[in-house]
Amino acid sequence: MELPGGVVVWAITHHDTLQALLADPRVGKNARLWTDFREGRLPEGWPLLNFVTVPGMVTADGDDHRRLRGLVSQAFTPRRIADLAPAIEARAVALLDAVAELEGPFDLRAHFAYPLPMQVIGELLGLAVEQQDDLHELSDTLVSSSATPAAAVAAQRDLNALLASVVAAKRAEPGDDLTTDLIAAREAGDGLSEAELVGTLLLMLVAGHETTLNLITNAVRALLAHPEQLRLVLDGEQPWSAVVEETLRYDSPVGQFPLRYAIEDIEVGDVVIRRGEAMLASYAAAGRDSGHHEDADAFDLTRRPNRHLSLGHGPHFCLGSGLARLEAETALRHLFERFPGLALAADAEGAEPEPIASFVSNSVRTLRVTV
Repeated sequence: MELPGGVVVWAITHHDTLQALLADPRVGKNARLWTDFREGRLPEGWPLLNFVTVPGMVTADGDDHRRLRGLVSQAFTPRRIADLAPAIEARAVALLDAVAELEGPFDLRAHFAYPLPMQVIGELLGLAVEQQDDLHELSDTLVSSSATPAAAVAAQRDLNALLASVVAAKRAEPGDDLTTDLIAAREAGDGLSEAELVGTLLLMLVAGHETTLNLITNAVRALLAHPEQLRLVLDGEQPWSAVVEETLRYDSPVGQFPLRYAIEDIEVGDVVIRRGEAMLASYAAAGRDSGHHEDADAFDLTRRPNRHLSLGHGPHFCLGSGLARLEAETALRHLFERFPGLALAADAEGAEPEPIASFVSNSVRTLRVTV
């Protein structure tokens, strides 16, 4: 398929093929493996350039990947995530208290689905509250596949500058947060470069709120479109965890993720992905693969087993998957317990909402509802 800027890659859309390639040692994440990048064929200001070049675990392989992943893994252990549950509950309740004060229809995405995960990751990273909206807007541009080259370059510059200022502030005044821990690891000689430090913060920021924001939005949208499925959870016949897992499969918060590269020629069915060619992990397509999922286009909370790839597979499996699941389950449970009559706003009924202008981030720009 052709990406913006005329960049041609392979799209991996079938579940079984994608699962195999995500764990295949012949597939790497370092952009230097990509012939088009190595030979300077990418257009200037290519909007997805940061995805393939940002220093950090998302573009690292082997020992480098294990080293970088190990530096942040302690923040996402099951015990640490369980310790966050009361704070997440309290934030959800406070946000819904504020929603209850709104008059008329409101955008659930802006007023609830966005601030909850942003506040959680903001606290984990030690971000000042006044920085969070700016970081969100810049990361939105970063994941947009329709940004102009000038906008993409400016967003990357401003985001790096803002995160560098966060690092400088934490060096001056350390706190009880992941940014301070990463700075300490760097200064203790753990091999973390300054660029990797900022790149790791960028990954944590984007992955820590954009995906969960989409997950919550997509789940509410699916439940309101399928009232018989919503009734199953409201009546206690299905757990909220089933909603989260089925949404991940049915409407993956990450549509496609760039990029992976063939380290050697790889035969896939009747085609060959040549050494140095790039691959796009098409999670949304894999979730609707009728060859793997029975009745794949149905939103069905009783689906068992529900094996999807929306959180990845293999060495790059989502490190924050447990936190994302906890946030989404907590958000949905409190939302529908507080507002069991939640419905699409009259001006949104029957209308197809505008999708996010990105093939990476998969959701809608707004979700107007009434309580």
